[in-house]
Amino acid sequence: MKLFNKVAIVGTGLIGGSIALAIKKKKLAGEVVGVSRHKRSLLLAKRKGAIDAGSQALDIVKDADLLILATPVNTIIDLAPRVAKVVNKRCIVTDVGSTKKEIVSILGKAFPNYVGSHPLAGSEKRSILNAHANIFKDSLCILTPTENTHKKALNKIRMLWSQLGARVILLKPQTHDKILSFVSHLPHTVAFSLINSIPVGYLKFAATGLKDATRIAASDSQLWEDILLSNRKNILKSIEFFQDNLSKIKSAIQRKDKKSLALILKKAQLKRTKLA
Repeated sequence: MKLFNKVAIVGTGLIGGSIALAIKKKKLAGEVVGVSRHKRSLLLAKRKGAIDAGSQALDIVKDADLLILATPVNTIIDLAPRVAKVVNKRCIVTDVGSTKKEIVSILGKAFPNYVGSHPLAGSEKRSILNAHANIFKDSLCILTPTENTHKKALNKIRMLWSQLGARVILLKPQTHDKILSFVSHLPHTVAFSLINSIPVGYLKFAATGLKDATRIAASDSQLWEDILLSNRKNILKSIEFFQDNLSKIKSAIQRKDKKSLALILKKAQLKRTKLA
């Protein structure tokens, strides 16, 4: 079912490329074009069948009826005023940024038909080479409308993500950032810290436990630098919660308090079972 005539995706990496592939697979648009700073990314995206045409210039998006900004958070913010000068005012605009409060505030003013999106899908890998059409199947996508969001644009974006296989829920931008600081940003922060705590010479002895616990530490450093700084207040609070829980384990070990340690570990075990 075609939802759009022309979809333009700025950022043809893992997520942008996967969106393009999924749209093409589902036949949701008549044409899909891509924008990237890197010519090689565009060539690979076209060769993979993700886009019909690509450009390093923004002019290619001017007649799109859907624009998706699929770049790191700060790049989305920086691009907004430039893209707003090119894109049709009737065009529906969304993004895939991992933090929403600042992005929604800025893009909501720049584009009349803007709807914030955050698909909770992907991996620690990057680039169009790792993109695939089924990445959003059975995933969760959070939309962050405000009181100024046009209902028609919201319904169209909700329909898009549903067609791509995601379960869609709506949250306020600030609520999104608070929740994600715990369920996504904190785990990445812990993984980065954990792998940096292991002496390099010990890594050859690592089994699946360390590999599982630090898999996401292999994520794109630029992307996560932007995320951590753009959601600073919430992330600092989630880190404090983590430090408090870690200090309780440390204290129980120091005191040789087997009972307290057992309660902490059992509570964690039971909580972990609640994850699907």
